[in-house]
This record gives sequence, structure tokens and C-alpha cells, in this order.
Amino acid sequence: MPDPVFLSGDRVDLRPIEEDDLEFLQRHVNDPRIWRAIGRSKPLNRVQERAFFDDVVCNDESVQLLIVAESTPVGTVGLQSIDWPSSRGELGYWIAPDHQRNGYASDAVDRVVAYAFDQLGLHRIAARVFAFNEPSRRLLESVGFRQEGVHRDVEFIDGEYQDAYWYGLLEDEWRSETA
Repeated sequence: MPDPVFLSGDRVDLRPIEEDDLEFLQRHVNDPRIWRAIGRSKPLNRVQERAFFDDVVCNDESVQLLIVAESTPVGTVGLQSIDWPSSRGELGYWIAPDHQRNGYASDAVDRVVAYAFDQLGLHRIAARVFAFNEPSRRLLESVGFRQEGVHRDVEFIDGEYQDAYWYGLLEDEWRSETA
């Protein structure tokens, strides 16, 4: 029996992350093509992945979803650091390397942004992307995010400090873009 779909998209479905997904998550978050892009420079073992599941996936300050294409897990998308009194959160996502460039991230981000504004009542969504990750920067801009600033030399990846670009999207900007 397939797992329940929480949000349906044109190319992907988004469903809750379950314990059975931890092996998929650990395998891909340890792939250099993923951990570099998300700024994680240390390996993640099963115990740590389980702690992520318990502490992040299962708490009320985040919404973490598995991206599934034709019943196959392909990545994750989520809103973390949700500040309910200020109605804001931070978007994060990744797609497994073998599934990139299929529009899965765009579809997932579109769905989560709509969910954040329409269902959660958020007013603002932030996102952070490293300067070297041009595809992710283009994706954010295609959804309506605006670059708001740069945190210079914020992470040490591959032997050098990397800049992170901060993006933001306000609900009224998004509504005017989708109207």
C-alpha cells in the first residue's frame, strides 16, 4: 500500500517522512553532491539521522516532506525554523543526484510555498543557497524569491569559505505573481 500523499504536484507527490525513509535520507545526505550544496561537511550516521527524524521531522517548528516521483523517493522539501508569532519560516530542499534536472524541485517548492501561505498562514519565507549553486538560485527566483543579502564566507566547503545568498518571499509578492 503506498504511503499517504500530503500534497500532490504536477510531477511529484509530497508525503510525510517516515522511519522507513531514514536509509534513503542518510544515503543521500552523505553523497558529496548533496552535502556540499546544503553546507553539511560532516558525515551523518544512522543514530544522527534518527535524531534528525526525532528532533526535526517530528516537531512543530518544521514541516518536512519526502518528494516522491512515480512512487520513488527523490528528495526532500521542508519548512524549518518556523516562528509562529512572526509568521515566517525557512525553506530547504534537495533532490538526489540521479533525479535532478527533471523539474521535481521546482514542483515541490511551488507546492510547499503555496501550502506555507495558504494553509499555515505564513507571511514570509526565507531560503539560503550557496553562491556556487546556480541551479538552486534560479529555482528560487523562478518562484518569486528575491535575493536579499549575502553572508560572506559563511561555510567552509571543499577547502574554501563559501558565500551564502539569502532569499526572501513575502506572501503578497507571491500572490501578485500567481494572480
